[in-house]
Amino acid sequence: MDQAEQLRNVIKMNPAPKPSARVITVTSGKGGVGKSNTSINLACQFKKMGHKVIILDADFGLANIEIMFGTVPTHNFSDLIYQGKSITDIITWGPMDIGFISGGSGIAGLSNLNSDYLNYIIQNLTKLDAMADIIIIDTGAGISDAVLEFLVASEEILVVATPEPTSITDSYSLLKALARHPRFEPEKSRIQVIANKVSGEPDGKAMYNKLNTVVNRYLSLPLSYLGAVPQDRRLEEAVMQQMPVSIQSPNAKSAVAFEKMAYILMDREYDKALVKRGMAAFFSHIISGNRKKES
Repeated sequence: MDQAEQLRNVIKMNPAPKPSARVITVTSGKGGVGKSNTSINLACQFKKMGHKVIILDADFGLANIEIMFGTVPTHNFSDLIYQGKSITDIITWGPMDIGFISGGSGIAGLSNLNSDYLNYIIQNLTKLDAMADIIIIDTGAGISDAVLEFLVASEEILVVATPEPTSITDSYSLLKALARHPRFEPEKSRIQVIANKVSGEPDGKAMYNKLNTVVNRYLSLPLSYLGAVPQDRRLEEAVMQQMPVSIQSPNAKSAVAFEKMAYILMDREYDKALVKRGMAAFFSHIISGNRKKES
């Protein structure tokens, strides 16, 4: 039995529950644009709306989520893979009972695991689907293979960028790499842009229009505009105090912007072209893709 057949059998043995969790992947072309802040504050807003939310910090080597939450996790995703921990063991609960999982360095080695390990992991990820309504994946910044694997597997991608020319250029480079990825299926994904650190909504729309014009011309990749987060001193203060601005200062202009985007995202969930694959199917897609690449 080859590796691809082995993986198909594992997935058949562990079908994802219905309905599966909604997986939203947050990414950026460069660091320092507010990607992790966006992930955390959207999670807070979803929680306020009554949804169960878990964040996977997939920015390997950088513990942004735990730093911003002011909470140190005991375990990470590698412990699920290599130490026999369960999915409940590796979830750390932050403010508002938002769960988060530190990625560790183990995800990159998923494609090398045998069927027993894969069976255990998929079983646990199926439980994760049942525990959360929404799972937010906070990727690393840039165009690494790991980031692209997450994006290729995602049905919803949020690209965070700022009006700085380097951020717009790097966002285009990220989208170009994604569009040219052999396993990317644009008809199965929705890509939305968030303009961060802008002076106001017109500034955010202008930034999006610059990016979208170039993408339409050279990539033919459908984008949509989600919203803008304005420069906000109260957000900066919240970061320094390791507390999401959506909790510390819910009436701050940045918090209001995150609230608006969360409602838009929930309103757009009716789109029947997108299928909520859930976390188990998300990782199965990554594993199978890595194995095809290695074979």
